Amino acid sequence: MSTAFSEILAGAGGEPGRRTYVVTEDWHQGRTAYGGFSTALALATAIEAGEDLPPLRSAQVSMIAPVFGEVEVRARQVRRGRNATWMAAEVLREGEVAFTASFVFMGPVASAIHVNDRPVPAELIPVDEAKGFVNDRGPSFLRHNFDVRFALPRNGGLGSEDKRPEMCWWVRARDRAALDPMVELVLCADALPPGVMSLLTPATPVSTMQWQVNLLTPAPATRDGWWLLRSRADYAEAGCSSQRMAIWNDAGTPMLAGMQSVALFG
Repeated sequence: MSTAFSEILAGAGGEPGRRTYVVTEDWHQGRTAYGGFSTALALATAIEAGEDLPPLRSAQVSMIAPVFGEVEVRARQVRRGRNATWMAAEVLREGEVAFTASFVFMGPVASAIHVNDRPVPAELIPVDEAKGFVNDRGPSFLRHNFDVRFALPRNGGLGSEDKRPEMCWWVRARDRAALDPMVELVLCADALPPGVMSLLTPATPVSTMQWQVNLLTPAPATRDGWWLLRSRADYAEAGCSSQRMAIWNDAGTPMLAGMQSVALFG
């Protein structure tokens, strides 16, 4: 049985800027909450604590310690300029900081610069033709809260010369109707395994340390909740992997660009 993210938000205690939530096990990824969940929780709290915030345009988060059970999320305004507002948030468990986030909200500014060099993958399988999959041994958050379909042809097998350090899926949250569109996008944005997982055995432990995302639209939207997610590792050495991440909507419009640092224990 799953608990919708909107239900967790609705069950919050405390007051704006200082909320308590219960992280249910169906949102776990191993012994901690799934990273997109923690980020969305911090973002929702920051939006509530802010006043007339413009759209979210960038976020940087640090995943410091396990987030589970009852947690407190504190959010505050750091600075409000003419166009941008910075909000800080942190998730505490038993009084100890387990997760921190810095959010930048910014309204549109007139500009003569127009650059878009983020095409969808060349071999993309359209969402209506993509095959779904069920992994009963996958992380709890994925089994209970998301629908997933493969977005690219099979990426070789373990040991194959064609194997590439990347993942590309169509992903949607099952319960999303009550969510702010930006919170929904962030909630889905970390649903992929790290790109290097395609080169590792399933039992190899991995852990995200930091995540940076830039929102490429002030108003994310897609058809039927489906987002195209892609993670590609471009470096892995001495137990650390750096990966680039991207999200498009169903029409191929870029929504989010990101970068993540992942610890590899094997």
